Amino acid sequence: MTLITDTSVLADFCKSLKSAAFITVDTEFMRETTYWAKLCLVQVGGPNDARCIDPLAPDLDLSPLYDLLANPDVLKVFHAGRQDLEIFYTATGAVPTPVFDTQIAAMVCGFGDQVGYETLVSKLTGGRLDKSQRFTDWARRPLTDRQVEYALGDVTHLRTVYTKLVKKLEQTGRKSWLDEEDAVLASPGTYKVDPREIWRRIRARTRAPRLLAVLRELAEWRELTAQSLDMPRQRVAKDDALLELAASLPKTVDDIKRSRIAKPLASGKYVDGVLEAIVKGLAVPDSECPHLEGGAGRDDQAPKALIELLKLLLKTKAETHDVAQKLIASSDDVEAIAQSDSADVPALHGWRRELFGNDALKLKHGGLAIGLSADGKSVEVFER
Repeated sequence: MTLITDTSVLADFCKSLKSAAFITVDTEFMRETTYWAKLCLVQVGGPNDARCIDPLAPDLDLSPLYDLLANPDVLKVFHAGRQDLEIFYTATGAVPTPVFDTQIAAMVCGFGDQVGYETLVSKLTGGRLDKSQRFTDWARRPLTDRQVEYALGDVTHLRTVYTKLVKKLEQTGRKSWLDEEDAVLASPGTYKVDPREIWRRIRARTRAPRLLAVLRELAEWRELTAQSLDMPRQRVAKDDALLELAASLPKTVDDIKRSRIAKPLASGKYVDGVLEAIVKGLAVPDSECPHLEGGAGRDDQAPKALIELLKLLLKTKAETHDVAQKLIASSDDVEAIAQSDSADVPALHGWRRELFGNDALKLKHGGLAIGLSADGKSVEVFER
């Protein structure tokens, strides 16, 4: 039975995998119109078998699956599994551990930034994935045989992808490089959303503490409202609308209606919460207003030329060592290093510091130079 809809069958299948060294896992879910992801299908592959599990089947108890995912002796292999893991964390309150993400492993092995699963399967297995069902409605029942077959392909190919990536990691001695990433994936904090801190995801146009205090209250209101209505946060209010409200500080419904961007929030459904959030933000004592790191203006920013030099160094290091650039350092990391030698960023810790961070600091202080090779065909790093 390829599609499991019965609890006893699920229990038997999960029991058969208790002694497996690893299993491959994938999910199909819907989230376009909801805040919380709606789990529609779970695919699990063992050493010799793979099944689809239908969480929407009447009376199906997923406890055997959750017990398997919590088994510390079985490695759970995902590709780009952050959203899958978030779904399981939301459902059970625990993150499946231990985990291995083939997308991250592929970045370590030189397959580029956020390599797609289809590309990885092609390069490592020579196989081709059927992507005809990519935009199918997974919540609709009954599922067709073609849908189930398509879904199984995501975990059957993943077995070979995993084993080949592990071999590459062992050959290059880079297996330990994944420890930090795996720890992030396994941490409950990765999937917890703190409504009080959600404002930090909004790119504010100013660093004014009072505006940020109001923005914090508005963002918290939006997050709690989205959760209670099970609606995407951007459908409750766009980021630009919250920024406009924090800047204009409306006091009445009519004030809100004057804003073309924020006008939809003047409806009876939201207006009281919006106005209350603004009042709360204005009442925050000056000493308790939030601040963004890095100062208040352009004078506190590192020179753009230095940032561009560090980005060129990063690109050169990534190409030289055949590691995805994004995995070594983000743009924010580079800017932070340009501003401070002691920036608390991943690029200045562990293997990333050895690969890039130490030379980034040398370049910043004139100890290194970047130029063309003698044949003019590549960029090289020189000691000064």
